[in-house]
Formats: sequence, C-alpha cells, structure tokens
Amino acid sequence: MKDTEEKETLNEDSNIENKEDSKNEEKSKEEIKIVEEPKNSNEAKIKKEKAANNKNSKDYLTVRIIIAICAFVLGAFVMWGLTITSRGGLLKQKVVTENVKTTTLEEMSDLKEGINNVYESAVYIEVSNNRTSIASGSGFVYKKDDTNGYILTNYHVIDGGNRYVVTFIDGEEAEASLVSGDEYYDIAVLKVDASKVKKVAALGDSSSVELGDTVFTVGAPLGKEYIGTITKGIISGVNRKISVKLSSGSALMEVIQTDASINNGNSGGPICNIRGEVIGITSSKLVGSGVEGMGFAIPINLVSDLVGNIETGSKITRPYIGVQPVDLTNTFALQYYYGIRISDDVEFGAVLSEVEEGMPADKAGLKVGDVIVEIEGEKVDDVSHFKYILYKYKVGDKIKVKYYRENKLEETTVELTESVKSE
Repeated sequence: MKDTEEKETLNEDSNIENKEDSKNEEKSKEEIKIVEEPKNSNEAKIKKEKAANNKNSKDYLTVRIIIAICAFVLGAFVMWGLTITSRGGLLKQKVVTENVKTTTLEEMSDLKEGINNVYESAVYIEVSNNRTSIASGSGFVYKKDDTNGYILTNYHVIDGGNRYVVTFIDGEEAEASLVSGDEYYDIAVLKVDASKVKKVAALGDSSSVELGDTVFTVGAPLGKEYIGTITKGIISGVNRKISVKLSSGSALMEVIQTDASINNGNSGGPICNIRGEVIGITSSKLVGSGVEGMGFAIPINLVSDLVGNIETGSKITRPYIGVQPVDLTNTFALQYYYGIRISDDVEFGAVLSEVEEGMPADKAGLKVGDVIVEIEGEKVDDVSHFKYILYKYKVGDKIKVKYYRENKLEETTVELTESVKSE
C-alpha cells in the first residue's frame, strides 16, 4: 500500500511538473510567437510591396506595348496616306509636290539648262581703228529681224573704233557695224547679218534679282583664246551705286554686284539667272585694281529702257537745269578758282559754281554759291549723286530742290528742260 501511495504521489508530482512544464512550454511558445510576429509582419509587407511593384511593372509594360502598337498603326496610316497622296489620291497635296519639283529643277544639272539657253548667243568682239587693234570685249545677240542680228556690249569696248569683227562661239567670224551707244550708261549696239546669228538671248527682269541668287557669266576673259568661258557666283549686292569716270567727268551708276569672276575681256558679256535669262551686262571697267570677288553689271531693265533709242540712232535726252556743280569737298577749287567759301556746318551737297542765265536753275532763283542738298526728298551727297538723281526724271518734270544759301536752308521748284550739252 505504501508503495502504491508513493507511486501515486510520484505520479501526481510528475503530473504537476508536467503541467508546469507544459505551461512553461506554452508560455515559451507564446513568447517566441510574440518575438516572431514582427518578423512575419515585415516579411508580409515586403511581399505585398513586391507584389504591388510587380503589378505596376506589368501595368507599365502593358502601357508601353499599347503605345508601341498605337505608334506602329499611326505610322502605317501616315505612310498609307502619303502613298495615296503621291498617286493623286484623297489628300491631293499638288501644291507641295510642285514646289518640291521646282526647287529640284533650279538646283539640278549644274546650270546646264540655263547655259544652253544663252551660250550660243555670246560673241567675242575685236575693235580696231585704221587696222590697229585698240580693244576687245564680249557681247551677246539680244534681237534678230529679217535683215540683222543686234548685239549688246559696253560703250567703252567700242569707243574710238571704226571696225568691228565679231566671233561666235563656234569660231565663225563676221563684220559688224555700230548702230549707236551711250557713254553715260556704258552700253552700245552693233549689228551683223541675220544669217550669222546662232541664237538670240532672252532678256530677264533685273528688278526681281535678290541677294544670294545664283548667276553666271559668259565671256572671253583675257582675249579670244578663252571665248565662251563660264563663271559662276551669286548676287552679292543690289542697287549698288558706284562712281565711274567719263569723258565729261564723273558719274554715279546703279549696278548689280556679284562675286562671279569678271576680267578684262568679259566686258559687254551677259550675266544670267539660273534659267539663262540675261539680267545684266558685265563690265570690267567697274572693277578696281587689286579688288577680288567684286564684279559689277549694268541692270538689264535700265538697258531695255534705252535700247530702242540706241537701235534707231535717236538722241537720248536727259534733263538739264543749267548749272556747273562742284563737290563740297573740293575746297581748293571752290576757294581759289571760284572764290566760294562754304560754312563748315554744311557737310554734304553739290556747290553751284556756275548758273546759266535763262536756264531752269536761274529761273528758279538758284545762284552761284548755293549748295544743293536735296532733290525731291532724296539727299544729295556730291556731284555724281546730283547727276544720278537728276537723271531719274524726264524733260518737263518739276522737281523740288532744297539748298543752303548763307547757312539758311531754302527750297525752290525747278522745271527740267532738255540737255543742250553734256553735264
């Protein structure tokens, strides 16, 4: 019995210990659980964030795929539209197509088409006096009738000669005769038998030229050996005014500037636009020594206004007011030859050293010593500029003239008459 009671006591103690161990174990598990719960919570958050990122990544990839598909479809649609347009389809962008074709035409072929249009009209001119060669230059046929072909060139090329031999591009020669010319504008007209003419040049519009336009010249620089030489350049300047010396004194001339090479022998030859239309007459006379890349040409529109008179040999009339002007800067001549002193306050203009009695200037009240500073609102710089402005007007025109007299600005109206002598 005692053993049994001891066993039962031991079992009870064992049960009590087991219960306590069980409680301790459960308590330990709870503590472990409490410790591990934050770890499991962070891992859950990380998993959620990864899942969210994966979802966003998939969504972003999906959007990119959709955008790519849309771009592809749009590009295909545009290409289809352009194809339809080029075939005269629904969009019918004819104006755009024509503009592209025009630009391509103007830049292609290295000017070959334009050169072909004018090349055979160009000639070489040799001028002699009493069988002695005195000058040579270039020219071009600009007109032809049943009897004659007419050639334009510079006045300074033919000046002083009495025999003119023309050589065409193919080497054939022909005797030419002088029709007439004008020294002030440096142009002259020769004529040859119509049967000798190979081609007639087309005249263009010099008022339409713009800076940067492509141009080319045809001529015989340095002589007959280089007949038919082509030089190419651009329009470097328009409405340039340069002073030239004439037998009657200096004059101001309006010209076109180009960087196309112009040498002795080019004088009188054509300068053309890209289509081969003549827009001016080149002149080496206008090129100073030591100057490179600066050539000048007389605008063809100016020539066209006068060529009718030259062809018929009619007199070219210019307005005249009956004065002898002197440059304001020529103080020596003004003071010692004419006894005229001008105030330093007057900085530009043309000084009247002579006023003819009964002529327009005299009738308008102008006197010796007056300084003309403005004509019809246009400033007068010097004598050359005075003539240049005056020659813009016609006989019979009335012009307003401003002038200084004893440091006081005055104004009068002058009625232009016909020139009776060269000014």
